[in-house]
Amino acid sequence: MALLVQKFGGSSVADADRMRNVADYIARVRRRGDQPVVVVSAMGHETDDLLDVAAKVSRTMPGREMDMLITAGERKAMALLCMALHDLGVPADSFTGSQAGILTNGEHTKAKIVEMRPDRLTKTIAAGRVPVVGGAQGVSLEKEVTFLGRGGSDTTAVALAKALQADACELYTDVPGVFSADPRVVPSARRLARVSYEEMLEMNAAGCPKPAMRSVEFARTHRVRLHVRSSFTWQPGTWVQEEGDPMEQPIVSAVVSDQSQAKLTVAGVPDHPGVAARLFRALADKLINLDMIEQNVSLHGTTDISFTVPHDDLAAAKEVVSSLEAEIGATGLYADPDIATVSIVGAGMKTHPGVSATMFEVLAAEGINIEMISTSAIRLTCVVRASAADRAVVALHKTFGLEGEEVH
Repeated sequence: MALLVQKFGGSSVADADRMRNVADYIARVRRRGDQPVVVVSAMGHETDDLLDVAAKVSRTMPGREMDMLITAGERKAMALLCMALHDLGVPADSFTGSQAGILTNGEHTKAKIVEMRPDRLTKTIAAGRVPVVGGAQGVSLEKEVTFLGRGGSDTTAVALAKALQADACELYTDVPGVFSADPRVVPSARRLARVSYEEMLEMNAAGCPKPAMRSVEFARTHRVRLHVRSSFTWQPGTWVQEEGDPMEQPIVSAVVSDQSQAKLTVAGVPDHPGVAARLFRALADKLINLDMIEQNVSLHGTTDISFTVPHDDLAAAKEVVSSLEAEIGATGLYADPDIATVSIVGAGMKTHPGVSATMFEVLAAEGINIEMISTSAIRLTCVVRASAADRAVVALHKTFGLEGEEVH
């Protein structure tokens, strides 16, 4: 008998029919002799709906009350799924994050797990019942309800898989796995049967939204095997696990683009020690995440510093930098929201020279200008015009031979 933690996302339980389909699948997992532990997200777009209502009734939206509000969506879904399971003769009990023993810090709206105490879940499993846990939530050491943030249900599932020593953690969503490119951009993109934790994290960093990056980081740290699958087809999906035989690693596994970034350039910055530290400390203090950073060669004692930020953080980043312009001696600030990043990711890049040259040649042949470049051992990212991103992805996907049958 395998112990499986199975997480079902919002699209998997979006309405009553989908909820019953999930319950039927869990019942079949039980009949074949495996023990499921279920984590469920809020139904469909319910979290977004709750946030919309909150914005209409409150300007301040205090963190404690926001956590109490948002986690109500998962509590509703877990209770409904348990009801559907009971109708199928499957004994099941619902648990909030607090009841499941998920302890977090006290940072409201984006709490982090600090300890797992799954005693009640262990007893429920021993009694032959199915635990159904509300995702993305926990309780702080001060006994306050906390929300783990977007994608938090994936993190809940991985943390439970580690705490319960599960055989695998299955993440069910509306796509049948991880692909070599976004199928909406490249219809011939193929599903990857397996990727390493490192490749998946680089793909997340480059813009791949599923599974959530925090959950992959947790899985890598604790060596939890992830299986990304579709709750619409129930077919095998993509395994995210430790790196395999280097001889079998493709040079490039995927091409990923991200159009959620904007570029800020701080011009005419004096080339003195401490200027960059002052600038980026101020941004960090406002919890603004930066991705790529580039500093030009110093000319006449000044330089330009460019960096990318999420569109959602652009206004805040501009405000921070504007407040520092006089202090750091900058001569201007330029914002460019019409950019995109295009990345190639592959474990085989570590041992194959010439990959970067090939990528640059492909973009040049397409007439696509490269504005910034960032590299890691297994990822190469270029900033291009947003309007050219899809064309770049299609060309790179074809050049690196990623079209065709599923990659094993």
